[in-house]
Amino acid sequence: MTSTDQHTGAARTLPDPTVARPPVGLAHVVFRTNDLPRMREWYCTVLGAHPVFDNGKLAFLTYDEEHHRVALIATGPYPVPSDEPQVGFYHSAFTHPDLGALLATYRRLRDAEILPVRAIRHGPTVSLYYRDPDGNHVELQVDSFATADEATEWMKGPVFSANPIGTLFDPEEMVADYERGVPFEVLVRRDDDPVPTS
Repeated sequence: MTSTDQHTGAARTLPDPTVARPPVGLAHVVFRTNDLPRMREWYCTVLGAHPVFDNGKLAFLTYDEEHHRVALIATGPYPVPSDEPQVGFYHSAFTHPDLGALLATYRRLRDAEILPVRAIRHGPTVSLYYRDPDGNHVELQVDSFATADEATEWMKGPVFSANPIGTLFDPEEMVADYERGVPFEVLVRRDDDPVPTS
């Protein structure tokens, strides 16, 4: 939330303004919409979120300790964006704690007739891509490596260099393999990534 020294009333000195200070996290995404109820329902269903505030024109949704992770603005009407690729924001991504949680979410959404438009083993992540009711792309993912350093190191290798997107997979097959006890390392490995021989 906030730094403890922010509210003390004591004199303080700014950190060195010549040094870049990265943010500590991505706080939220905001969408304009012409159908707030439908978008609210979709994000609540997909993310397991709930509304913190909704007055029919503005809604704030959260799924964790943050006051909101998704905001919806309906003060239009707004022109509908083209389905053609264009410059601008492409998608938002939400990370699940483990592969079981991602696959359980897939199954829950499938049973609610919300299906991914694409499923990709990227290498650093296993990802399911959905489109919300307004056509925005939403990625649900799980990390394939134990640490970000391991993922970054793998991305420097020849497999990622040759194909930085990844390989498609069938979520139903992955669910079946997961339930059969196929090891995590096998489930997340891309089809074009050779099996280690050591």
